[in-house]
Amino acid sequence: MPASAALAQRDQTSLSDQPGYIPSAAEEELPPEFQRQVVFYRSSEAPGTIIVHTSERFLYVVQPNGRALRYGIGVGREGFQWQGLLRITRKQEWPDWTPPPEMIERQPYLPRFMAGGPGNPMGARALYLGATVYRIHGTNQPQTIGSAVSSGCFRLVNKDVIDLFDRIPVGTKVIVRQKPEL
Repeated sequence: MPASAALAQRDQTSLSDQPGYIPSAAEEELPPEFQRQVVFYRSSEAPGTIIVHTSERFLYVVQPNGRALRYGIGVGREGFQWQGLLRITRKQEWPDWTPPPEMIERQPYLPRFMAGGPGNPMGARALYLGATVYRIHGTNQPQTIGSAVSSGCFRLVNKDVIDLFDRIPVGTKVIVRQKPEL
């Protein structure tokens, strides 16, 4: 993309779409349907398993007795959606962010590196999925929860990713599904 087109694209995005933006507490408040809550949930998976339903925009942590803890999430936009079975291989508080070369090619105005902190797009915590480039992480863009906007990662508001981070050990099974099961 020519530099002038990249600048025009950057200028058309709102301030909250930019790395370095720090959302207010009011912006971190989610609509009721995306707030963390315990729900009825049938699953043959063991308690503690994470199940991501990308089409629903929810991440579930299976609990005993037909229940799950449900979190509202942002998911991969069209062309960046995927499904599979992985495990949490690493956890990081206030992770650094290094956009991959493919992302830089699509969005050349992005920084090449950003240290962890409140304005970092990776948010307060990250749970790394297998040996992939994908993560479950926080966000400095809480308005994107419930949307398909990422490059394949799953984002939660920071208070929710901190809660998830504290509950989930390395080695946890993660199932990513695109469509509801019948």
